[in-house]
Amino acid sequence: MTSLLPVLPLYIQDIGGTKQQVGLVMGCFAIGLILSRTWLGQLADRRGRKIIILIGTTVAAIAPLGYLLVHSIPALMALRAFHGISIAAFTTGYSALVVDLSPVKQRGELIGYMSLAIPIGMAIGPALGGYIEANFGYTPLFLASASSGFLAWLSAWQVREELKTKTEIHLPDGDFQLQPNRNFRQLLKSPSLTIPAVIMLNIGLVFGTLVTFLPLYVSESELNTNAGLFYAVAAVASFIARAVVGRASDIFGRGLFITSSLICYAISMSLLALGTTPFVFLLAAVIEGTGAGILIPMMIALMSDRSHARERGKVYALCIGGFDLGIAIAGPILGSFAFVLSYSAMFFLAGGLASLGLFIFLTKSSKNLGHSLRFAFGKEKDVYAVG
Repeated sequence: MTSLLPVLPLYIQDIGGTKQQVGLVMGCFAIGLILSRTWLGQLADRRGRKIIILIGTTVAAIAPLGYLLVHSIPALMALRAFHGISIAAFTTGYSALVVDLSPVKQRGELIGYMSLAIPIGMAIGPALGGYIEANFGYTPLFLASASSGFLAWLSAWQVREELKTKTEIHLPDGDFQLQPNRNFRQLLKSPSLTIPAVIMLNIGLVFGTLVTFLPLYVSESELNTNAGLFYAVAAVASFIARAVVGRASDIFGRGLFITSSLICYAISMSLLALGTTPFVFLLAAVIEGTGAGILIPMMIALMSDRSHARERGKVYALCIGGFDLGIAIAGPILGSFAFVLSYSAMFFLAGGLASLGLFIFLTKSSKNLGHSLRFAFGKEKDVYAVG
């Protein structure tokens, strides 16, 4: 998937797309995520995690072939939405599976290790995609992406769900009760889950802005670099962060690291807006990668702490769905302002959104302001944690 990130916006422009249409097509990826995430989350809770992983890898293998066949903006929008199902399925399935298998006291550590594969793909994919497109063209690139998806599909068949979803909670007196299994309406009424979803929405807007407009920003600037290098550097920083913070969060709590990640996002977007040299550009990549490497694993761990196994698929669908929605609307909304706003102004706006997410987390992440501030700075355990 990441091999297409620095290339697809340019491909859309090459077939006649405007800046606004680039935003629309790229944003449709997240529309596919949004429309499928709820159903996939429920399916993961009912039928298990492996079938969801297989759905995700199947779409990842098929969708890149479609770019070879369609050349109109409406068709690309539909195809991009279909492609989005892959991430909705895979992230829900593999996150829930690993958490199911993880001891509670090592949950953050194992989620961090689980997610190390992501920055490796982010490091290799964009650089490889840019190289293939520059030297061989779009067709070999789309074929290579489809081949990687097919390899993932073959690998997914080797997955085994060794542990079934637990349905009982054993109480200290030896009795037991059924785990709660809240529906989506009940989950939406719970501030313990809606606040993380709102924060993920803000960061989804930031990430959507970055993915949609960074390649165009670089191509029109005088930085003498390429977007693939940004993604590669960010991926290295993300790898380092993921390797460290998971285990640390099991000791110091999730709040301190989520706060740090939101600060990183705000700083990195501001640097991109101000960046006039390759050094500042790469520094922004390091800080953005660090923020991304911390935020996603920590949010998965936080949602796992605040939910039971029987409802975990739905919880992921709700909270990560906020991230999906942000990506979906970032391209169309900011793309509509591309005629009057510079790319620098859009990155400044993205930094403001990250700062808003930070403010919400500092003030609303727990039962009241005092609890929220203490949790956000690692001075208090999560009062919403259920195990």
